[in-house]
Amino acid sequence: MVPGSYHGNQQSGTQRTTFMSQSNQRSLSSSLVSSLQAVMATSAGWTIVSSCRDVMEDRHWLADAYILFATPYFCYDLLAMFLCYWFRLRVKGHQEAWPDGGSVCAAVLGFLRREVLMVLHHVFMVAFCCPASLVWRQGRGDYFQGLLFLAELSTPSVCLGKVLIQKQDWLLHRVNGAALLLSFFCCRVLLFPYLYYNILLNYFTCRGVCKDKTVSETGFYWNQSDTFRSL
Repeated sequence: MVPGSYHGNQQSGTQRTTFMSQSNQRSLSSSLVSSLQAVMATSAGWTIVSSCRDVMEDRHWLADAYILFATPYFCYDLLAMFLCYWFRLRVKGHQEAWPDGGSVCAAVLGFLRREVLMVLHHVFMVAFCCPASLVWRQGRGDYFQGLLFLAELSTPSVCLGKVLIQKQDWLLHRVNGAALLLSFFCCRVLLFPYLYYNILLNYFTCRGVCKDKTVSETGFYWNQSDTFRSL
């Protein structure tokens, strides 16, 4: 579905935005697909979080199902980013961008040098986070899995910012910048201390370290999930 969306957006861009270069068309298509994935991830995360009252034991089928969708998406996204980089080289007239064996190797090495952090992030998501979510957590903590999905809420603003980078005088660019700051701060900064705090508090409570026995006796898990839903 994701490659099909990318190809469909690219064909639509070719037909309707003939003034755009192939490089810009591919960048726009990649941004639209990334935004679509982010909306789906955020929707899945909110559905999971709002349905889990016991933050450790309650299950929701989307927690595993969306991981099975997101894992190949990250592989696709690496390829899409490389293709965007490759076509930018072709627009600039770099000879190493043309598709022969040596040129492909040169383009790959240049891409890895330029996007090393993003490549490591995607490799980590596929090599570690996928088995951790599907196997190692043994079906527990769907609530926390949903919280991680909510981190994608800032992605559409990031993608729109890339599209509007040449139109900084537009009101839409300024509004999007404010939305980006707010969503990034809430979902990429504040979310993780909240997540780690709840994981540690749950761990110590289960281990009996917490001396206040009434916390677990009066429904600790219910209170934590209801607190997030009330924000």
